[in-house]
Amino acid sequence: MSNNDSSIPQNDAQPKPPIVYFGSTPDEQLVGVRKLVDLFYDEMDQNPGFDRIRRLHPVYLDHSREKFYLFLSGWLGGPDLYSPQFGHPRLRMRHMPFPISSEDRDQWLLCMVNALRAMQLPEKVIEGLMLSFFRTADWMRNKPDPKGSAKGLNTISIKGE
Repeated sequence: MSNNDSSIPQNDAQPKPPIVYFGSTPDEQLVGVRKLVDLFYDEMDQNPGFDRIRRLHPVYLDHSREKFYLFLSGWLGGPDLYSPQFGHPRLRMRHMPFPISSEDRDQWLLCMVNALRAMQLPEKVIEGLMLSFFRTADWMRNKPDPKGSAKGLNTISIKGE
């Protein structure tokens, strides 16, 4: 994620990494990242509307939760907890065994926007994060869509109502 995403509010000349919105101390920020990951996977696991992407995951989500937490910490501008254990994330390569379509991408993004809203982050922060998440999730697609079926970020409500 780029630290100069103009959609995230700025109070000074230096852009703030998104992780600062997850807590006021580094420890609180990591607790906030863990909470986001848990909300995300709880949404995916408990909402039947997300069964399509749930099926792409193992039965037990503990390992997925942990790896996503480690990855997101660094991606959000906090400490890089993922690379020392697993090396470079190589997201696209690691997800290549799983067929990921636009519909899968959109379900993943809906889980994430629901989790971010549950965290009660400022709406501008959510919008900025969702734009970055969209770019990454769209890049992960590896399954062609039927002609005319591809959607996009405009079909996912990221604006608070």
